[in-house]
Amino acid sequence: MPIEVHDKRFGVIAVEKRFITKEQLFEALKTQVEEDLSGKPHTLIGIILIRLGYMTIGQADEILAATTRKK
Repeated sequence: MPIEVHDKRFGVIAVEKRFITKEQLFEALKTQVEEDLSGKPHTLIGIILIRLGYMTIGQADEILAATTRKK
């Protein structure tokens, strides 16, 4: 399975679209790192943002649709 490379990261796009603030992104990234360091399975940033209530599933889907490259 080929690995897709995206020009911009999910969180950056979320901030650019004004779905979240930079501070909310930093909080989600901090949560992600803390989970990783504690040995928990890696959680995607979009899932963390939804879990924290900063973003809706629809907003996450919009970002994913914009970043998915059609082959």
